[in-house]
Amino acid sequence: MTTIALPTRRQEDWRYSDVDALAAIWPTPAPTRIDVAADETARHHLLQNAADGAVAVYDYAIIIADGARCDFHVLNIGGKFGRVTINVTLGRGSHFELNGAIIGGGEQTLEIVTAVTHAAPDATSGQTIRSILGNHATGSYLGSINVARGAQRTDAFQSVKAMLLDRTATANVKPELEIYADDVKCAHGATVGELDKQALFYMASRGMDPATAKTLLLKAFVAGVFDDMADEAVKAALEAAAIAKLEVLV
Repeated sequence: MTTIALPTRRQEDWRYSDVDALAAIWPTPAPTRIDVAADETARHHLLQNAADGAVAVYDYAIIIADGARCDFHVLNIGGKFGRVTINVTLGRGSHFELNGAIIGGGEQTLEIVTAVTHAAPDATSGQTIRSILGNHATGSYLGSINVARGAQRTDAFQSVKAMLLDRTATANVKPELEIYADDVKCAHGATVGELDKQALFYMASRGMDPATAKTLLLKAFVAGVFDDMADEAVKAALEAAAIAKLEVLV
């Protein structure tokens, strides 16, 4: 039986991880495979809300056939170390959409790691990630868009924004493009910032207490991540979990 070596921080996709915490559950199970048949639409979601001190690792391999579509929503908020890895391969004319949020506090380490491969022409993909981090939490997004030779007319983007509630929190953002075709549209953007002090002052001047003002601004910051969910019950559950986590942080 071959023993799989524990990752180290020398590996790019584990650079910011809590490898010591990972050792408690290593080796992790094989990736969950999701196959989306040609011309079909699939919708998946994940709420990572492990108990305090727990370690949770989720790994997905998604294969999207020609003309198909897959929408994936992720809320990563629980555990001492919570990691979600998504590897996607797109067929001709297919689409992948990822909307994810990371909300962490205390000493948490939370991350979303993606690799989206455009293996055939005319495929599209979008990744939108929002992070809110307080105390000494570390939140990371490492995402790559890989365009194969011959995958012409690829259209892909990554939009990553992080909000730090305390100067002791850390946001790591690493969008990456690897392109081997010449007729493509690929874009990425990443920002890390703090709550707008002028907006907080305005809300306070209208009689709103600081905690409520912060919570409202943070809700607005992550709200768009779940707006396009078709299942209203699932959407409500994810939003409720996000709000409950935010209220603890502020």
